[in-house]
Amino acid sequence: MAWTGGKKFGSLRVLWLVLAFFEAMMMVIRSEGSGGFYQEATPYKNAYATMMYMGTPRDYEFYVATRVMIRSLAKLKVEADLVVIASVDVPLRWVQALEQEDGAKVVRVENLNNPYTNQPHFDKRFTLTMNKLYAWNLVEYDRVVMLDSDNLFLQKTDELFQCGKFCAVFINPCIFHTGLFVLQPSKEVFNDMLHELAIGRKNPDGADQGFIGGYFPDLLDQPMFHPPPNGTKLDGTHRLPLGYQMDASYYYLKLRWSIPCGPNSVITFPSAPWLKPWYWWSWPVLPLGIQWHEQRRGTLGYGAEMPIVLIQSILYLGIMASTHLARPNLSKLCYRRADKSFSTIQMFVKFIAMWSILAAYIVPFFLIPHTVHPLLGWTLYLLGSFALSSIAINAFLLPMLAVLTPWFGIFGTLLVMACPWYSDGVVRALAVFFYAFCCAPFLWVSLTRVMTCLNVTLEREAFLPRLGDSPPPSGLNKLY
Repeated sequence: MAWTGGKKFGSLRVLWLVLAFFEAMMMVIRSEGSGGFYQEATPYKNAYATMMYMGTPRDYEFYVATRVMIRSLAKLKVEADLVVIASVDVPLRWVQALEQEDGAKVVRVENLNNPYTNQPHFDKRFTLTMNKLYAWNLVEYDRVVMLDSDNLFLQKTDELFQCGKFCAVFINPCIFHTGLFVLQPSKEVFNDMLHELAIGRKNPDGADQGFIGGYFPDLLDQPMFHPPPNGTKLDGTHRLPLGYQMDASYYYLKLRWSIPCGPNSVITFPSAPWLKPWYWWSWPVLPLGIQWHEQRRGTLGYGAEMPIVLIQSILYLGIMASTHLARPNLSKLCYRRADKSFSTIQMFVKFIAMWSILAAYIVPFFLIPHTVHPLLGWTLYLLGSFALSSIAINAFLLPMLAVLTPWFGIFGTLLVMACPWYSDGVVRALAVFFYAFCCAPFLWVSLTRVMTCLNVTLEREAFLPRLGDSPPPSGLNKLY
């Protein structure tokens, strides 16, 4: 009866996972991202620009982020060209998608040499960020708003084109941020920057941030930008209000914005690369990640990732079905030998069993497309870890509840982090810590139970055939 109850329990969990997965998948498919956002060729005097280059492990993720930002600006009906400064090694199919599907103007450029790559503590992911200087070479425009692809636009910001020759936001008290800045293109300034780059102007970080910050050292002393009501353009340099570059880390402290100056228009994510908002694990780990994905769902959609998601889901369902049907045969992978090598075999089997359980929770994480919607990504992760755990459960005849205790723990952690009623980020972090503290004893008990079950299984002589024992002669069989 106990085995039958476990079988029913497993079937119900599989059914629940399948229903949850396809519900999330249908939500993503029904997104508004099926249509294009191609803008008609209107002769604008201003431009929103961003850059793309190759050579990092995250090139595709930044390509997707760039397309989402371009489409979100088009959806806001900005009165400006959308320009992508792309290095010559960017794949042609990406360039065509940006031009034909997203309505962007792609400017192909040669990568600028970075003379700071050999200085101490240089981060190699910033090697080609000097390409951002090409924004000053867009002399066909009066003003250019230069952007990083990790910006999330909340509303139209065309008033920025009224700013002067250079304007930026100080999200750090002493250093302005180059994730968004306004510039007046100038061939003279561009050539002078190239000269300063060639002679190796002092640059603390070796990236565009340090170089541009050193090129405009007195911006902190400049007046705050306030757009003139008559629409005229200002001269000189200005500081932009903080609302044009709201650092996402501020939000995580209070779970709300409290910026006293300027409009709350643009959120930026100047964090570690693996914490960018387009990764599926960004929510509910980082609450604002869902905002970026909602913007993608309403613009670009998730059609590129759906074939891989469907293939993985079918694969996981097939693993669960096949391991359940092959349970008696899988258990025969364990062997017993009644000599001194039996202890070695025991240790080896335990090692394989524990690593198979650990792999069940690690492998699915790396197989899921990085830029899929969080609801779909986490559902696929839970489905994959459940399926791979079933291999260990059926192969080593382990108790299902003990093996799946981490699975329930991860699912509970996601629910705790996703709760919307926390007063601030500190309370949210304490709640997650308290939940983890309460789960630790259950994880320890489940580990102990798994090890005990393995010992009992390996000791059952009737269950395990003797490895190395030769079968009795055929003649003896006839005698008996």
